[in-house]
Amino acid sequence: MPEGDIVLRVARRLDAALAGQRLVRGELRWPDLGGTDLAGVGVRGHGTHGKHLLTRLTDGRTLHTHLRMEGRWQVLRTGDLAPAGRCRADRSPQVRAVLATPAWTCLGIDLGLMDLVRTSEEDRLLGHLGPDVLAPGFDADAAAERLRGQGARPVAEALLDQRVVAGLGTIYTAETLWAHRLWPWTPAGELGGQAADLLRTARRLMLRSVAARTPTATGDLRRTSQVHGRERRPCPRCGTPVVRGTTGPPRPRQVFYCPACQRPGRPARPEP
Repeated sequence: MPEGDIVLRVARRLDAALAGQRLVRGELRWPDLGGTDLAGVGVRGHGTHGKHLLTRLTDGRTLHTHLRMEGRWQVLRTGDLAPAGRCRADRSPQVRAVLATPAWTCLGIDLGLMDLVRTSEEDRLLGHLGPDVLAPGFDADAAAERLRGQGARPVAEALLDQRVVAGLGTIYTAETLWAHRLWPWTPAGELGGQAADLLRTARRLMLRSVAARTPTATGDLRRTSQVHGRERRPCPRCGTPVVRGTTGPPRPRQVFYCPACQRPGRPARPEP
C-alpha cells in the first residue's frame, strides 16, 4: 500500500494539474456517488493526511480518496481524450473518477475508497487517525507520547497503526527502525526519549523521498531501501543477511531487519 510520501507526491502532481482551475468534467464512478457531476466546480487544492488524499473544492466540499493497494492517479492531456483524440483511457471500467480542466485530465484508477463530504466535516472521516507524520506542523514530542502510550505493544506494530501516527507503512517502519538499530519487537512503552527521535527520522526519510526525482527511502536512486524487501541480502551497515519477520494484529504485516544491528536490548544509536 502506498505510504505517506507517495500520497503527498500524488497530491502535488494533482495540484499542478487542477489547483486554481474550474473543472470542465467531473465524474465520480462510485456506487453511492454515481449521479454526482462536478463540472463547473473549482478546485482549491489538495491535502493529505497519512495515506488519505483530499481534493478540496470551491463549493465547500472535499473529495476524499484512498489508493489502498492498487489505486493510482493518472494525469493526461485533455486534448488526447477528446472525441477525436488518440487515447481512450477514461473509458476504462477501472476508472473511478475523472477530474478535468481544459488542459489536463486526472483519472482515479482502481481507487480503494471515495467519499464526498463538506470540507468542514473532513474530521468525520479522518478523526480516528493519529497525527500525520508529514504535516507541516507535526509535533514529534506529542506524537511520541501516543507511541509510548502503546505500552507493551511492539514498536513496529504501533508504528504501522494509523491510529497512533498516520502515514507510515512497512517500508518506512523498517527503514526507521534500522536507522536507529532498534529491534522491531521492542515494547513501545520502553522507548523513552527515543520515541520522538524515531518519529523525526521517519519524517526526514519520507520528506527526502517526496523531494527526490523518484521515491527512495535511502536518498540513493540506485538502492531505494536499506532493509525493506532485501531479505537474505547483506545489511548495508554490517553485512549480516537481512531477515523478514511479521508483526500484527490486526493482520500480519512483514517487517525486515538486521538480526545483528537490531538485536533485542541493544542500545539504539541512530545513523548520522
